[in-house]
Amino acid sequence: MRDFPSCFGENGVQISDSSPSITTRTAQNLVACVYKCGFSGISCLITITWTKNLMGQGLSVQIDDSTNQSLSRFDIKPWLFSKRKGSKNLEVNSSSIDIHWDLSSAKFGSGPEPLEGFYLAVVCDQEIVLLIGDLRKEAYKRIDATPNPSKAIFVAKRENIFGKKFYGAKAQFFEKGQTHSVSIECDTAGSSDPTLVIRIDSKAVMQVQRLRWKFRGNHTILVDGLPVEVLWDVHNWLFGNVVGDAIFMFQTCHSSEKYLWSSSESISDQSILSWSCSQGVRDSQLQGLGFSLILCAWKNE
Repeated sequence: MRDFPSCFGENGVQISDSSPSITTRTAQNLVACVYKCGFSGISCLITITWTKNLMGQGLSVQIDDSTNQSLSRFDIKPWLFSKRKGSKNLEVNSSSIDIHWDLSSAKFGSGPEPLEGFYLAVVCDQEIVLLIGDLRKEAYKRIDATPNPSKAIFVAKRENIFGKKFYGAKAQFFEKGQTHSVSIECDTAGSSDPTLVIRIDSKAVMQVQRLRWKFRGNHTILVDGLPVEVLWDVHNWLFGNVVGDAIFMFQTCHSSEKYLWSSSESISDQSILSWSCSQGVRDSQLQGLGFSLILCAWKNE
C-alpha cells in the first residue's frame, strides 16, 4: 500500500489557510465549496465558505485565478449576518463583478451550509458566472440577468465533521447523481489497534484493519457504478500529542486509469488545517479527474 498521496498538491486540491479560528484543538464548523468558472475570457476558481459559531452564521466569497493568486475576497462576518440580503460590487482584473445574496428565508440544519430557501449569485457584465441555491427565479428577478444556466463546475468540497466514534456527511459524487450518506466509524479509544470502516448509505464499502500500521492509504470503491478513490490519513488520531483531525478524501474519476497522484510526500499539518484551491484543480479536470470531497474529522473531547 503506497503512502497517503500529495492529493492537495500538484495534481489535486491544494489546501491553504482560510479560517484563522481553526487550531490544533478546536475546529470551526465550516463547509467550503469550490467552483471552476470563467469570466472576461479568464478561468478562475470561486470558493464559497460557510461558517457557524456562537456568534451566528458567516459567509465568504473568494475568487482566485488559475495560478492560485487571490483576485478578490468578500466576507460577511457572523456578527454582521443580520444583513441576510444584499449585494456587493468587486473589481476583478478591470472587470466589474457583482455578488448578490438572499438568505432571509434560508433554512439551516446542524451545519453552516443552508439547505434551502436561498440564493447566491456571482455576475459579470449581466452574465451569471455562478448561481447556487434553490431560489433561482427570485435571483433572476433581482439581478436582472439573462436566465442562462451558468457553466460553473463544482470541483471540490471541504467539510469539518465532528464525533467521537461515528462521523457523517452528505455527498453527491457525480453530476446528476443521487445524494449519498457517507459515514466513517473508528473507535480509537476502545482498542489498541482500531479498525476503520467507511459506509455509503449504511453499506460498508471498505474496512481497514491494523490501522496503526495502515494509518495512511488509499482504496478504490464503487459509487453509482463508478470508481471513487478513497484516501485517508488518521495519524493525528493515533499518534498526535494533541487532539487533531483525520483527513478523508473521496476523488471521483472519469477514467480509472487517470489517478495521477504523487506519492512522494504526505500532506502537511499546515495543509490539513486550511483551505483553498490551486492550478491542480484545473489540471485535474483536464486530466480526467472529477469531484473531490475532503472530510476533516475532528474528535469531540
